[in-house]
Amino acid sequence: MLTRLSTQAVRRNAAALVQARRGISVQSLLHGSPEAKQEGDVQIQQHSRLVARGKYIHGFEVHKVKPSAVEEYKKAAEAYYTAIKEDPDLHVKLTGNWEAVVGQQDTFYHILEYENYSGYDKTTQKIRSSEHLATYNKLIPYLTGRSQQLCQEFAFFPTVPPRTEGGIFELRTYQLHPGTLLQWEHAWRKGIEARRKFVAPAGAWFSQVGRLHQVHHLWQYPDLQTRKETREKAWQLDGWSETVTKTAEYSAVMDAIVLEPLSFSPLK
Repeated sequence: MLTRLSTQAVRRNAAALVQARRGISVQSLLHGSPEAKQEGDVQIQQHSRLVARGKYIHGFEVHKVKPSAVEEYKKAAEAYYTAIKEDPDLHVKLTGNWEAVVGQQDTFYHILEYENYSGYDKTTQKIRSSEHLATYNKLIPYLTGRSQQLCQEFAFFPTVPPRTEGGIFELRTYQLHPGTLLQWEHAWRKGIEARRKFVAPAGAWFSQVGRLHQVHHLWQYPDLQTRKETREKAWQLDGWSETVTKTAEYSAVMDAIVLEPLSFSPLK
């Protein structure tokens, strides 16, 4: 009798242990264990240090505008972005301002350069307590949506300074599979040498705050026909086809948006 009770107790304890382990396993799958979370955070930080230029933070501000208010929006945007660019008390520079002509219509892209995160903090705090806030608020009635993302430059290609070359820009955005940033950077560090023989990117960034695991490349061409011919020439060079293959392997979603610079954009 005692033997039978002991056997039953052992079975109950074993079943409880298995159930507990299952619970821990399911909890880890759904929410991530504390150890996995910590390891992931450390890995992201290490990857960023390895591939980033580290000197600046670039803010990507995307505005979706009412179709009937595009011209009014452009005037309000020029007033705001020109004012903050020219304010010596702000720790910000204006990289460029564009309107999408192929892609999501009535969408405008503004890229700003801050002196790292401290520069971003100081700039946003000063804007909120200055006349710039009222100027920015004049944009709001023309918008249907807006988003912001903070990015860092890839070390292999810093953003070009202000210039006027004319033509169009192409913003290529890649949603990477988590954990592939280092492999991406390695593939493109080699591939960019092939593309550089015909055209160099105006900028290359990866996201740090906002939508994560995103990479942006900005290219400039005289026109779409030149873009087509340039891309075809790149296929003739060693290394480019491998870069394209790796790009498809590491990416979940890819977008190519054609942009036209606004009249006040430093980069155009």
